[in-house]
Amino acid sequence: MSDRDGFEHGVPCLVTGVFPDPGAAATFYSDLFGWETEDLMPEDDPGSYIRGRLRGRDAAAIVSEHGAPAPPEPAWTTLVWVESADGAAAKAADAGGRVIGQPFDSPGGGRQAVLADPAGAVFSVWEPRQHRGAQVVNEPGAWSMSSLSTDDPEGAKRFYSEVFGWDTRSFEMGGGEITMFTVADYVGGEPQQPVPRDVIAVMMPRSDGEGGPPRWTVDFWVADVDAAVAKVSDAGGEVLAAPYDVSGTGLRQAVVRDPQGASLTLTQPPGAA
Repeated sequence: MSDRDGFEHGVPCLVTGVFPDPGAAATFYSDLFGWETEDLMPEDDPGSYIRGRLRGRDAAAIVSEHGAPAPPEPAWTTLVWVESADGAAAKAADAGGRVIGQPFDSPGGGRQAVLADPAGAVFSVWEPRQHRGAQVVNEPGAWSMSSLSTDDPEGAKRFYSEVFGWDTRSFEMGGGEITMFTVADYVGGEPQQPVPRDVIAVMMPRSDGEGGPPRWTVDFWVADVDAAVAKVSDAGGEVLAAPYDVSGTGLRQAVVRDPQGASLTLTQPPGAA
């Protein structure tokens, strides 16, 4: 288990799912991950900001479209902790990115901006106020890691270094280059198996024939990936990649799409079942 009480500047700190029907999404993910959920919005407000909790601690959020143009389809978004959302938005624009949603005060308890890197991969920044990001990570039912898939890895290295100060370590695996993004002197909580504790995100090579625009994807840990995939199918979701063993890591993974169309990775860490 890994309980958190805040992050550092430049470190991904939370994931939120943006859905046209956040209530249905909350029901789906509660069943999949064992979350307790609470909508922070008043009953007479048409919007939703639903926190998913494990052991009474915030794991992720599910929200209706608010504060920024809606994504073209339901999606999970990674939020990066920053000292100033306004400052980070200006930095992203200066580095060649785009400001999709100008900084706004989120009902989730922080100031947020929705941005895109020069290749078009969308992410958000989070200036903490009352809410200090995920309180539980790296355990079954919780978010573990976010990954960037892009056609311009060199441009991504430059952009995220300029905006957040990320360092990189790259290596070859399976005919492609995998890059680990790190923040100097940062040491996370529990190890994010199988990557070192200073890794805050990864960049994966695009597979042959991989479609769609550059994007950030999110990974949640589960105790039993085969059982989790069966739940996704039974609930009307889609299996994009059936469970497979990741060579040399002890991990077992699958890629799924939920009933509203948001995709995510499910990972069973060693010894979780």
